[in-house]
This record gives sequence, structure tokens and C-alpha cells, in this order.
Amino acid sequence: MRSLAAILKTLLPVAFLALAGGCGLLPEQIDETSKWSASKLYTEAKSAIAEGGYEQGIKLFEKLESRFPYGRFAQQAQLEVAYAYYKQGETASAIAACDRFIRLHPNHPNVDYAYYLKGLVNFNEDLGMLGHLSMQDLTERDPQAAADSFDAFKTLITRFPESKYTPDATLRMKYLVNALASHEVHVARYYMKREAYVAALNRAQHAIKTYPDAPANEEALFIVVKAYDKLGMNDLRDDAERVMRKNFPDSAYYKRGLNRIEPWWKLW
Repeated sequence: MRSLAAILKTLLPVAFLALAGGCGLLPEQIDETSKWSASKLYTEAKSAIAEGGYEQGIKLFEKLESRFPYGRFAQQAQLEVAYAYYKQGETASAIAACDRFIRLHPNHPNVDYAYYLKGLVNFNEDLGMLGHLSMQDLTERDPQAAADSFDAFKTLITRFPESKYTPDATLRMKYLVNALASHEVHVARYYMKREAYVAALNRAQHAIKTYPDAPANEEALFIVVKAYDKLGMNDLRDDAERVMRKNFPDSAYYKRGLNRIEPWWKLW
């Protein structure tokens, strides 16, 4: 009489084959969207996003573009996907989607929104990098997000001055200009403290040339005057001082030197 172990050894392979064969008999998972029109896919995706279902909305928009790649719904879906990624906090994917839309449809009626959204994504990223509430040293931060946001808004304003997004982009650019200039001035100040005067001079001059209307340029000009003085370049120092007095006649930097024998810039 065969042992139980021998019987099981014989039956197990048979059972395995039967089970594997039976799996083929199971019905495949049905995709309820398979017969949906482009319009229905778009509407359902929009509804999902409106309710906060960003992942579901993205999947539906991707199905729409895959099944109906040449229709107007597919083009709009590309923009909606960028927005959904933005709302979901997926910065890199949102920017990539904006860039893709701009590349594929440079003359689309809504391409102004693509530039605005790209600027907005980077702008909010910048708030985390250059926000005043953060305790991280500005010299340790990468201002690239702010610069990219500024470039996107600048393109929008230049190419589409009548766009409904231009007024908001203009306001955001004013913040970005001073944020970027302040970053450069902060780095210049950092170099001054370490007596790296040429490096300080370069960063301060870059801020003045690149962001000429930024309030931070008052300190940038002061650093230029101070750096030239430290380098013994007196003629350039005097020229820089004249420019500073013309642009900032009431600057607090002068007051410390009033009625003193030493020039004002030596007293800081």
C-alpha cells in the first residue's frame, strides 16, 4: 500500500496544472471605460479632479489621449493633466506636462495658460525655498525655481500681454524680482564678511544689472562701493557712490558717516 506522502507527491503536480488551466477560464477584468467617447472621458476626468480625485482624473485623461490622440479633447487633456499633477504636489510631473504642451502646441489658444501654470508651479516651489519664514541660510538654497518661475511669467507677459493671466503673473514677478535680487545681495554680503571682495562685487553687480528695479539694490550698491574701497579702486568706488546717491538719496547707509572724519562707507 502506497504511503500518504507518495500519494500527495503524485497528486500535487496534477492539482497545480488543473489550477493553472482553470485560471485561464476566469473572466478578464472589464474596463468600464472601454466604450466611452472622448467627451465622456473628459467629463468624468474633470469631475474626478473637481472632487479631489487627481490620480483618477490623470488616469482618465491619459486614456482619453491614448484612444483619441488627435481630437480637441486630447489637447485639452494634456493641460488638465498638468493641473492635476500641480494640485497633487507632483512638481516635476506638472512642469514636464506644461513643457510638453508648449512644445506640441505652440500656437494653441490656451498656450498662455501653460506658461502661467508652469510659472505658478515653480512660484509655489520657490515659496518653500526662499520664503522668509524658513530658517535655512539663503546661501545654501538653490534659487532655480524662482528663476524658472520668473522666466515663465516673463514669456507669458511678453507674448500674451492681453492674456487674462498676465495681471496675476505681473504681480508675482514683482515678488520674484526682489526675492532673486535679495538672494544675490545676501550672497554678496556673505562674501564681504569673508573678505572675498571680488566675489562680493560680482554678485552685487549681477543683482543690479539683472534686477534693476529691485529694492534690494540699495544694499547691492552699498556693497559695490564698499568692495571697490577694500580693493583700493578709488575711482570706481567714487563712481559707484555717485550712482548710489542719485538713486537712493535718503539711504540709511549715509547717516552713520555724517559729521565724521572717516568716509561713510568705512564706518560700516
